[in-house]
This record gives sequence, structure tokens and C-alpha cells, in this order.
Amino acid sequence: MNKRAEAKEVSLEQAAFWMPFTANRQFKKAPRLLARAEGMYYWTPEGRQVLDGTSGLWCVNAGHCRPRIVEAVKRQVAEMDFAPTFQMGHPIAFEFAERLARVAPEGFSRVFFTNSGSESADTALKIALAYHRARGEAGRYRLIGRERGYHGVNFGGMAVGGITANKKFFGPGVAGVDHIRHTHDPARNAFSRGQPKHGQEFADELERLCLLHDPSTIAAVIVEPVAGSAGVLVPPVGYLERLREICTRHGILLIFDEVITGFGRLGKPFGSQHFGVMPDLFTTAKGMTNATVPMGAVFIQDSIFEAFMQGGEGIELFHGYTYSGHPLACAAGVATLDTYEEEGLLTRVSTIEKHWEDAAHGLKGAPHVADIRNCGLMAAIELEPRAGQPGKRAYEVFVKAFEAGVLIRVTGDTIALSPPLIVERAQIDRLFDCIATMLRSVS
Repeated sequence: MNKRAEAKEVSLEQAAFWMPFTANRQFKKAPRLLARAEGMYYWTPEGRQVLDGTSGLWCVNAGHCRPRIVEAVKRQVAEMDFAPTFQMGHPIAFEFAERLARVAPEGFSRVFFTNSGSESADTALKIALAYHRARGEAGRYRLIGRERGYHGVNFGGMAVGGITANKKFFGPGVAGVDHIRHTHDPARNAFSRGQPKHGQEFADELERLCLLHDPSTIAAVIVEPVAGSAGVLVPPVGYLERLREICTRHGILLIFDEVITGFGRLGKPFGSQHFGVMPDLFTTAKGMTNATVPMGAVFIQDSIFEAFMQGGEGIELFHGYTYSGHPLACAAGVATLDTYEEEGLLTRVSTIEKHWEDAAHGLKGAPHVADIRNCGLMAAIELEPRAGQPGKRAYEVFVKAFEAGVLIRVTGDTIALSPPLIVERAQIDRLFDCIATMLRSVS
């Protein structure tokens, strides 16, 4: 064993890194390590190639280690590593914000920078509360999320999120929060291609909460256009339109969490454009910098921004982060947008989504498959749970696929897939062929 390999083994044995969302003891017994990446692939320390079927973690939309992005970060760190954005500024932050506004839906020309999707969710919720207060409606304090929704792991996003395991260890959390039901309805919608036909009426849950709480107390509703972390739950036809209608009627702000659906994942720059439904604010992160440097942002409708600019002189929003608009992140972001534009990646999914859909639904009838869902370049294969061992079967498929050279993601008993936007048809076929093989290999 060489010195470098030995050092890696020692560091794993000491396990100083408490890994997030990981069974740490289980991982230590059989670690899965990635050493480098390029394009559609990772490589392990031993040199084994692994096809990336998950864009890292829903985030490396343009593929790994893209030269333009790498060079931009190198130049920026040599020129200026950090600059504050509290009462100060630096040009590239303004440049990046302007570039983002150009690809945003019309009417969203203002951007507030964060460092992650979790921070974006909390920032959007705070902006919503502060907006109502600025307009003299401080009584609007309630926040409405959705069951099975995921909005990060900070206290605000965790509170409006609806994944039980993410909440149960951390006490009561934020007060004044309620949830509408999720949209998953396998009895009527199993094996839907794209948007399910049934379930528009689930949006009427918001009307029920308006009656329960009084709509004048509700500040905002936050949903993912497509619920990613819960297993690619695609909104039924008419559902998002109905949510928009109810929010507008009652003066409630509608927030879309576009951390996953943003930047080309659904074949348009943003999910709102794909579905033709406009929110009042939307959150982003992940693909915004191709995950090269952590960053997030909240896009704010112009009329909401202007409401903050009507008071006296001084700070309009008492909120921000040390690393808001970090120079390296902005440099990575500008280069990412250049890459998207040059290669047409924000709309490329429209040219391959039919092949993707057919490949995914080609697993219908494979062992243990209970449902298949897809939207844009996202797909989920829901497996029948093993009796008394929920999640075990999907986890075994995940491990076996990695050993066979394909990286997938599992959440519970659902396999979730979201490869980089540069994926080719042959790589799509390999991805689903591998899953089919692994499904036949597990009991």
C-alpha cells in the first residue's frame, strides 16, 4: 500500500468527518469513495469509472469539471478571494445578478444571493413575512408548506418541509406553520408519463387551511414545482394553476422552490416556465454555479422588491450572509451561464426527454417495480418495499449499481435519477439497463 492510500485509510478509520444524511457506521464498513470527475463520469481512487446518474446531488447540470468554469474560478481566486457585501460591493456580484435576471421569467429582475438551497428557502420565507409587514399587513405570519416537501434543513425550511425524518429529532421548530397534503396518488396515477391526469383537487387543501386559519393571517405558500427529494412527485395537470389562483385571490405569496427544477432540468431555464405558472418568489441553488462553488439565490418579483423601497433611508431588509455574492461563486456562476448558453443546455432536455421517458418506463414490469414517474430529465422508479425492511431493497440496488459503475440516488424505496444535461442517449440506455440488471439481482 502506498503512502497516499494508507493516509486515506487512516482518515476513514478515524472518521473525523461526520457525514450528512449518511449511516456513518454502515459507510465505514464499506466506504464508497470518489476521487475525480470529468463530464458525465466520476472515478474512484482505484481508477474505476462511474457514470453519474444524479448530477452529483441534483446539481452538476453542465457535467463535471467544465474547463470554462474551472478557469474562471482560478482567475478569480488569484485576483480577489473575498470581498464583503455589507455596505460594500464588487463588480462581479452585480454582473452575475444581471446575467441571472436575463434568463429569469419576465418581471423577476432582482436577485438576493445566499449560499445554499436551505438558505434560499429561509430567505424567501423571511422576505415574504417582511413584505407583508412593509405593506401594513403584519398580521400575515403563517407559512404553509406541503407534506413530503423538501426545502432544506435550516429551521424555516425544515418547518415548512414535510419529510418526517428531517423534523422529528429537532423539537417543535418554527411556530405558525401548516401543511397541505402531497400530490402522490398511485392508485389513480401509477406509471404516468409526465404530469398525472388526476389530482388537481389536492390544491383545494389550501382553501381548507384558509378557512381554518383565516387567509388574512397567511403570508406565503411554498412548494416545489416537482418534489425532488421525496421521489420525483410530479404535479397533476392543473394543480399548480389552482394553487396560483387561490394564492392570488387571498393575497398570499406563492413561492416555488426551484433548487432542483431550475437551470434546465425540465427543458426550460426554470420550472415555472415549463409549467406556465408564475410564483411571486422562487429559490435556486445547485445548478446555478454547476455546484463548483456553493451558492444560492432568491428571485423576487419586481413589485415585491419595490414595496421595500418605499420607506425612509436605511437598510430595507435586515438579512444577509457573510458569503452572499462571494466572488468565487459569482465567477463560477457567470462561467456556468456562459456554458449553458454556448451549448444550449437550458433547453437541451426538450431534445432528449422522449428518449429519457421511454427508457424509464421501459422498466415497467421489471421485478419489484411499483411505479415510474418522470418529468423533464428527472425520473423515479418506486419499488415495492421488502416486508419489515423499508428502504432496504432500494439501498441494495444503489450499492450494486455503484459497484457496476453507475451512480444513482435512493430515497426510501424510490430510485431517483437526474443526470447532467449533457447526457447522451447511449448513456441513458446504460443507466436504465444497469438498474434493470440490478433489480433482477435483488430479492
